[in-house]
Amino acid sequence: MHKIAMLIISLAVLSSCSKETAQSTPTTTQNESARKAVAAASTISFSGYTWEVRTESGTSGPGPNYWSNSSSNVWVDASGYLHLKIRKDASTGRWLCSEVTSTATFGYGTYLWEVEGAVDKLDKNIVLGLFNYKAGDDGHHEVDIEFARWGNNAWPNYNYTVYPATGSGSVSQTNELTLNGTYTTHTFTRTSSAVSFQGYHGHTTAPANAFFPWTTPAGYNVSTLALPVHMNLWLFNGNAPSNATEVEIIIHSFRFTAA
Repeated sequence: MHKIAMLIISLAVLSSCSKETAQSTPTTTQNESARKAVAAASTISFSGYTWEVRTESGTSGPGPNYWSNSSSNVWVDASGYLHLKIRKDASTGRWLCSEVTSTATFGYGTYLWEVEGAVDKLDKNIVLGLFNYKAGDDGHHEVDIEFARWGNNAWPNYNYTVYPATGSGSVSQTNELTLNGTYTTHTFTRTSSAVSFQGYHGHTTAPANAFFPWTTPAGYNVSTLALPVHMNLWLFNGNAPSNATEVEIIIHSFRFTAA
């Protein structure tokens, strides 16, 4: 585990879900007509917040990747669920990734996501990130939940990482996530002295459904800033999915409960 943890730490600077800024078959058989009729939206409304949808003409990190705000990559359906997709553009052959960032910032309290998708079965080159991040200050002020094998099927697929307020050296915990279905809930709680993570099978926070709790070591220099929330779905090192298959994840809700 130590070897894996050190490897994840070293990769984090290059590949953390924000360091340069499933295959699921959920109920996404919700078809095109269920999408909001906004082609290339710059913002969306989801879970009571406004989110900026990332788009760029070239490539940028993490990855590097191409990012699209097309309604074929990011949309909110008739049920109010957010869809994030990695897809191959037929005209260019490029794989297009997706990211949204809250316009609001959040501080101490509990962050909660209800996710639909086979996040335990993502291709080795796929990364799903749910996180806090201060843009432009790489290596600091970041709290990550990442579903990723970082290009290697032998590595654990579930990652918690926290970057310090100052100085260098992130701390992380990795685990192998195995699910019975495609519904999960993921949380972290920020205080002035620690960040605590917890996952749950299903869309619930019942203790009986909990898995993989972890808290930053005592005395670790956690961020005390209010930070935006990001959600992204991207390709490690910009590599196409090894199974050449498009990927979609659905976020049913994001909730923040202030401390």
